[in-house]
Amino acid sequence: MSKETQTCACAQETDEQKYQRIAEVIEEYGARKTNLIQILHMAQGIFGYLPIELQRFIADKLHLPLSEVHGVVTFYSYFSTTPRGKYTIGVCLGTACYVRGGKKIIERMKEILSIGPGETTPDAKFSLEVMRCIGACGLAPALTVNGKVYKQVNPDKLKSLIANL
Repeated sequence: MSKETQTCACAQETDEQKYQRIAEVIEEYGARKTNLIQILHMAQGIFGYLPIELQRFIADKLHLPLSEVHGVVTFYSYFSTTPRGKYTIGVCLGTACYVRGGKKIIERMKEILSIGPGETTPDAKFSLEVMRCIGACGLAPALTVNGKVYKQVNPDKLKSLIANL
């Protein structure tokens, strides 16, 4: 696969073009409070994250207070207010994963990537997140990379997993 086919066209759009696309999404879904979460999902897909300026734009378009939009953004772990890396690694620390070594997984990831949860590497390649439960309790400890679940993760094999991304 060539580099061109791996690069998202949205990365080449100006912010103005991205805002225009978001305005079109709002028009398509309707400027109603009931559509806020879906609009935020679409906006994050376009921008890659939800900076405060974008939240303000959406709030204005939906005639909502910024505090309400920001409250939704910060409540759901799916949304990010800072840019994420190419690979978002989510380490499950739900009860089953925690008991079966999830804490060791997160500690090893911190060593390997030199970042903590909620941070992104300086090269924007990796972001590290803590997740409360990914629904893979029988496969614990587990983690996700861009939504793909990795089961029965061994802390000693994390370097290899990361190198193969």
